[in-house]
Amino acid sequence: MNDMTNPRPRRADDGLGPTSDIGAKLRALYGAVQNEGIPERLLDLLEKLDQAEQKANAADKSE
Repeated sequence: MNDMTNPRPRRADDGLGPTSDIGAKLRALYGAVQNEGIPERLLDLLEKLDQAEQKANAADKSE
């Protein structure tokens, strides 16, 4: 049955809608991740990938 005698209390309307708490928490999480540095190991891997790509492009052009 649907008991509507004790509905959940409503929050004050902040103009942002019902998902404003979720949005604020996601923005905080993404901001924290964005402020983290890129691991040196990942930067090394990306450099190796760039070098391999340049070699492959040079080989394609020489053919």
